[in-house]
Amino acid sequence: MSDPLPRIPIGARRRRFVLERPVEESDGFGGTLRRFVPGPLLWGSLEAIGAPERVRGGRADAVETHRVRLAYRPDVSPPMRLAAGPRRFAIRAAADPDGRGRELVCRVEELIAGAEAP
Repeated sequence: MSDPLPRIPIGARRRRFVLERPVEESDGFGGTLRRFVPGPLLWGSLEAIGAPERVRGGRADAVETHRVRLAYRPDVSPPMRLAAGPRRFAIRAAADPDGRGRELVCRVEELIAGAEAP
């Protein structure tokens, strides 16, 4: 049986990411405010996999999606995001492709400054 995604060598994980965890706080009016706090530093690779269109504000915008490959971590989940310098990536899905606990593949959406994530 072949792997759906071939493993990449450890040396290909050259991009530094910071895992940002969401923290929700009361806003004092019965609602909540979400902010992100920096977590651990991770090394991985970033690969663009497409630019589907999404309707936002009545117009079609191209939203780039990427694949990020990291060393396996069991604590990565979709409410979190990854930061690479000034770029932010919302994690949409995170999975261990072969179930062996060696690699974590995240499908992410790049967040545009000033735009709200759905």
